[in-house]
Amino acid sequence: MTHQGTETLRDVRVVEPESEEELSTALRCADRDGLAVIPRGSGTKLEWGNPPARADLILSTVRLNRIIEHVWADLTVTAEAGCIVADLQRVLTPHGQRLAIDPLWPESATIGGILATNDSGAWRLRYGGLRDLIIGVTLVLADGTIARGGGKVVKNVAGYDLPKLATGSLGTLGVITQAVFRLHPLPRKTRTLTLAPGGMAEAQALLLAIQDTNLAHIALQLRCGAHRDPEMDILLEGTEEGIEAQTARLTSLAAPARVAEGPTNVWGARQEIANHDAVAKFSVLPSKIADTIGAIAAAGDPEWRAVVQATGIGWISADAALSRLRARIESEGGTLTVLRQSPGAAAIDAWGDPGDTLPLLRTIKQRFDPKNTLNPGRFVGGI
Repeated sequence: MTHQGTETLRDVRVVEPESEEELSTALRCADRDGLAVIPRGSGTKLEWGNPPARADLILSTVRLNRIIEHVWADLTVTAEAGCIVADLQRVLTPHGQRLAIDPLWPESATIGGILATNDSGAWRLRYGGLRDLIIGVTLVLADGTIARGGGKVVKNVAGYDLPKLATGSLGTLGVITQAVFRLHPLPRKTRTLTLAPGGMAEAQALLLAIQDTNLAHIALQLRCGAHRDPEMDILLEGTEEGIEAQTARLTSLAAPARVAEGPTNVWGARQEIANHDAVAKFSVLPSKIADTIGAIAAAGDPEWRAVVQATGIGWISADAALSRLRARIESEGGTLTVLRQSPGAAAIDAWGDPGDTLPLLRTIKQRFDPKNTLNPGRFVGGI
């Protein structure tokens, strides 16, 4: 499937370095010659953000796919950017450990790709996002400089927290080549419970009530759509006895809504939405979830679907009135990012209003990439 934003890359030359040094050389030469470079892992999220203003070279990390070091006693792992997420998890599993994320397309998404797009998933409710899990990163800057920050520091870019800065930067500041993560133990048992709370007002009230308890849930999401009442899913982990006690507590709290053990595939709902032609991501206060879903329903798409995490981060599949919906969400302090638009749809900016952060973002971009070599125009404010 070809989406807006990927068409401009169809005839661009692809370079696949086999080492960090080769990647550095390729990027230094491109920067010297004024070429626009598009960093790419497996390409699962290549259409996210605005289409690049220029594209001369795709710099792929697909050959940089090694797991460099797993210090199981310290619960840390170092992996190259082209390492597939699912492959990394399979190496960690025999040691009873995991990288506590549930990103989109884990069987093809790369470590560098999920970092560049900050895609960590619903587990962030318990374990934090990628900025909480990453402890070190290696970036190749536009001029070919290899810079390291955080764990196992060799060279720093003074004054910057490189691991956090690189996460979510969409490849506009440097090309990620390695990352160091903290790990978590695999759970002994897991259980997914599904509730039918009634309408959206009841669903939001129950979500806030659950969040106000001492339940040790890992993830909590609402699934809703144009032709269905909302359903709530909650993921529990721990010992059998602990899960039973938490289930009893949740059943009491949710009454009279019925609590039933649900299939684990409900956590794939975000994946199903992300596979659609028109996808947007929003972030609102948890107390504004019901109002936001009401605005989505009123926007006019007869087949809209949404998944909202307890943190207020949501994903919608909808074509209709995204600009009007964005204005409504932004007016209440939230954000809406258009990740993908249907072919033929009137193009709108992917990011919306950057607010008063734009001057700072431009200053950082100028510091790291003064010639605007990396992903020009793709990020917020045309950076």
